[in-house]
Amino acid sequence: MKSTNRHAGRFTAMLHIALAALACAQWAQAQQPPQGKNEAVYMYRGADRGQRLIEKARAEGSVVFYTSIAQSESIPLTKAFEKKYGIKVELWRASSDKVRQRLLTEAAGKRFTADVMEVNGPEQETLAREKLLSEFYSPYIADLPPSTIPPHRLWMPDRLNFLVVAYNTNKVKREELPRTYEGFINPKWKGLIGLEVQDIDWMATIVKNMGAENGTAFFRKLADMKPDLRKGHTLLAELIAAGEVPVGLSVYNSNIESMKRRGGPVDWAPVEPVVAVPQGISVAKNAPHPHAALLFTDFVLSPEGQELFESMGRIPASMKVKSQLKNFPFITVNPATVLDEADKWDKVWNDLFLKK
Repeated sequence: MKSTNRHAGRFTAMLHIALAALACAQWAQAQQPPQGKNEAVYMYRGADRGQRLIEKARAEGSVVFYTSIAQSESIPLTKAFEKKYGIKVELWRASSDKVRQRLLTEAAGKRFTADVMEVNGPEQETLAREKLLSEFYSPYIADLPPSTIPPHRLWMPDRLNFLVVAYNTNKVKREELPRTYEGFINPKWKGLIGLEVQDIDWMATIVKNMGAENGTAFFRKLADMKPDLRKGHTLLAELIAAGEVPVGLSVYNSNIESMKRRGGPVDWAPVEPVVAVPQGISVAKNAPHPHAALLFTDFVLSPEGQELFESMGRIPASMKVKSQLKNFPFITVNPATVLDEADKWDKVWNDLFLKK
């Protein structure tokens, strides 16, 4: 009798374990939309697309937005969307790398919270390779420079960051600046120029543009100038404004433009070749609110959203929105190359600038 009770008890325990495992599996599956559901939303092109998207997005009620855009720009952007559509935006802001890390951690735990992501191109490329993004259609993609659109179309550029030459107007006159970067290897610039300590992608893009032999020779000579290396583009811009670094060779023009508009003694010039770093927007493959995600993405890529970027001193990617901040030729960082050739260019940069 005791043996029977013992076996019955074991059976009951095993049944409870099996039921618990089944419940966990069902819960995990419930966290993901049915396969293909979001893709169908994202790629819909019917004549009623606009109205249908608005109605279904309002029914979803909110959109979760992960971004690296500074709060001074991300808050006005989300408020403008909320005012237009009456849909709440839940904003989480951090550096591009921290956004990437959070998304990878959430995906590993089968937690899918984010609907839309807006971060640097290389971080978007990582998310695409981890299969966290989905291709989407927007009528505003046609307004983007074709050279900035990745072949897989899993994210789209929504703004550009230009790495330009910035200078303190009390220390340097604009007419003194050379037209090309090669001019900065003139000995008169020694002790006056600064670089951001991790601008490896900038170097790689310029070397590819100049050709391996000429580009490598230029950066070897630039390293011999012993440029002042500073960590962080914002810090470098602040040091230029303070006059501590008279000229920065790899500064985001949006940072300098913002300081200039506030009356700071700074300006910038598009010394060739100007390198553009694409910032991208994407929709999550497993977004809880797919219609709201796509509607928000449409808004950001639309002339309305792009003009809002321009008004805040950011460079809109759309070719339909005119901006003096991008009225010059430029070359673009390839985020896929950044990932694929990272070890190679890290070594080149470290050997040139960090080991001397």
